[in-house]
Amino acid sequence: MPMLCGGSSDIKDADEKVQKICDTVKQKVEEKAGKTYDVFTAKSYTQQLVAGTNYFIKVHVGGDDHVHIRVYEKLPCHGGELELSDMQHSKTQQDPIGYF
Repeated sequence: MPMLCGGSSDIKDADEKVQKICDTVKQKVEEKAGKTYDVFTAKSYTQQLVAGTNYFIKVHVGGDDHVHIRVYEKLPCHGGELELSDMQHSKTQQDPIGYF
């Protein structure tokens, strides 16, 4: 079923596209967190169509630690850039991804 504008998709396993999004914003995530991550692997995500796309991504950052990041992808007609919108620290593999 197609995703409705403003609605969130089901949670999906991260794929190559989502990992590339994570790779693109990793430096911004590290700046916001005030630390560097040796591991930065996208695990799962959900997305929300707005005037662009919000990606809510669970990222493994080493050990049992995860962060959740929200990345906004602008529409191609507006340049298609990626922006780190927000992040949540101290997450685990079991913590559900939700809107934040």
